[in-house]
Amino acid sequence: MGISELLSLTGEARREILARHRAKGVAIPCEDGVIITASVKIAPGAVILPGTVLLGSTSVGTGAVLNNVQAEDAEIGPNCQVGPWVHLRPGTVLGANLRIGNFVEIKNSEIGDGTKISHLSYIGDAAFGRDVNVGCGLAVANYGGTPGVKHRTTVGDGTFIGCNNSLVAPVELGPGAYTAAGSVITEDVPADTLAIARARQVNKEKREKA
Repeated sequence: MGISELLSLTGEARREILARHRAKGVAIPCEDGVIITASVKIAPGAVILPGTVLLGSTSVGTGAVLNNVQAEDAEIGPNCQVGPWVHLRPGTVLGANLRIGNFVEIKNSEIGDGTKISHLSYIGDAAFGRDVNVGCGLAVANYGGTPGVKHRTTVGDGTFIGCNNSLVAPVELGPGAYTAAGSVITEDVPADTLAIARARQVNKEKREKA
């Protein structure tokens, strides 16, 4: 079998899978770049937009909208808004009514109902509670210093994480905690507490040359 014949058969199989999901009530308004493997489960009422790739044991809940998302062995709950340009790696579990936005990567983490991670963030080996608000540019530093060892981060319900934060695992943020923009959080933050972990700004006047 030549390459052209193989590509033709692959394309036909792809179209058959998409047709089966459409017949069950999944909306796929445009097939451009959409790849769904046979083992993926999608509930009726979900919307799959162009550029979305769903692999392995991934499941998608009813009412979820995926736009240019790559997901492998991930669980996406009902009524989630995910994308564009989102990467959900194995072990990701998204609850209901989430917003996961531009350029977000999540790996081996559980994200609670109603949480918003809108843009430019990496979440790895973590458990986020309900209604957490994540500012732009969060990085979860999960490497434990030993190959293969990753520490966990826990974020309680209703927590607000400021822009450009790093959470250095293992660390726990209690329910209702706040972190200031630009903070590097290395210690636990109690519930309903504001954490500020950044150097004080110092302005120095420019010295004139002699």
